[in-house]
Amino acid sequence: MSDRPIDRRTVLGATGAGAVTLVAGCVNTTDDGDDETETTTDDGSGEPYTVGVVNSQTGSLSAFGERNARGLELALRDVNETTIGGRELDVTVEDSESATSSGVSAAQKLANQDGVPFLIGAVGSGVSLGIYDSVVSGTDVVQLSQNSTGTDLSNYPGLLRMSPPGGVQSAALASLVSGDDHESVALAWVNNDYGQGLAETFREEWDGEIAYDEPHDQGASSYASVVSSMNSSGADAWVFITYQPEFTTMAQEAYSNGYEAAYYGADSVQGSDVLADTPEGSLEEMQVVVPSAAVDQENYQEFAAAFQSEYDQQPTSWAAFMYDCVITAALSIATAEEFTGSALQETVRDVTRPEGEEVFTFAEAMDVLGEDGTAADIDYQGVSGPIDFDENGDPAGFLQVLTVQDHEYVQTDTVRE
Repeated sequence: MSDRPIDRRTVLGATGAGAVTLVAGCVNTTDDGDDETETTTDDGSGEPYTVGVVNSQTGSLSAFGERNARGLELALRDVNETTIGGRELDVTVEDSESATSSGVSAAQKLANQDGVPFLIGAVGSGVSLGIYDSVVSGTDVVQLSQNSTGTDLSNYPGLLRMSPPGGVQSAALASLVSGDDHESVALAWVNNDYGQGLAETFREEWDGEIAYDEPHDQGASSYASVVSSMNSSGADAWVFITYQPEFTTMAQEAYSNGYEAAYYGADSVQGSDVLADTPEGSLEEMQVVVPSAAVDQENYQEFAAAFQSEYDQQPTSWAAFMYDCVITAALSIATAEEFTGSALQETVRDVTRPEGEEVFTFAEAMDVLGEDGTAADIDYQGVSGPIDFDENGDPAGFLQVLTVQDHEYVQTDTVRE
């Protein structure tokens, strides 16, 4: 296995619709969404701090939402074992239904009714941008997306994200396909902000022929015309920038028609459901570029062990991103002068800056802060890796290449920005 760097200049060219409140490790659900969360900012009150989360509990991105929920639960447990100056952290979760309109409604409820000053959300770049434009922009609310890789987010520096921008993935995909000596590709991309942004970057980075380059809509029952056109294009490599349900249907239909090509995909086409719902042999040697957690760090290994113990499976990078969102929110609260959006805006970036002392857990960070520490005193090294938000609100990033072998994902390469 190699550690393959990409030059920065190259790279940058749970279910249900109701709210879920996590309180000191407990999960309470409400179906009507009318309950308001009353937050006390008096440091001596002992009342919990409450932040909001917009997650994909249902819809086409719910597989990512499930991974998020588990990372959230572990982070909440770790924060509340130490506490924030004696006060616990509560999280109220609303379902985006994997759609922009529902995500905006969820965020409006959290920000306007519940009054949360810190909002983690969302899954899906279009949903996150919709929330920022309709709810967050022009306010003091902090927005930190757990799972949004669309390239357009870099144009909104007030919208922070924990997962690295998708342009890094597209550049890595182009490099990967080229390195395998393919000269012609068929590019299928989902017709939304995420798909458009990653496809655009792929075109910029790819030097060969693009024999097919067409969008498709989400949620169709069949994509037979898509895979037929990809096959007719004569391209020897097929690149998929879409979501798991859509890709699964495409892979099934391509296999049943006997089409053959080398498959490559962005992170959004990878998942256990894809393997479960496609015939063995249909995806053999497919390569997928996915964001990676800092798997060699001790804090990630401890996180992975806790995840395995709790859920009987290894975590994905998406669970790690959500974990780090919650820890970053908690550290922002711990170092802010008061529990308000304007105060949290002053600390959310600084708690992960390299100027501070490196800390690898919430408990370690609180120990370094003591009674009078500031955000500049710590540099939280997330389980997903160093964060250090840049001027665009983007984190530092790691990627890994997964290859389907015997109908299982196997890590075969790593890429660092």
